[in-house]
Amino acid sequence: MRLIKNLLALIVLGLGALWSLQGLGIVQGSFMTGQSQWLYIGIVTMLVGLAGLAWANRSRI
Repeated sequence: MRLIKNLLALIVLGLGALWSLQGLGIVQGSFMTGQSQWLYIGIVTMLVGLAGLAWANRSRI
């Protein structure tokens, strides 16, 4: 179960990174390219992914 949680969190983190790069205009070829709102959406998504990783790997006392 821990592996699945980690994989899902990494996917969310990766999507957030992709959206951020598209918002910055670094990744081309999408309607999101160069639109700053996608930078902010990507940052929030990356934070959710990081929180998911922290949650998946918290110690069980």
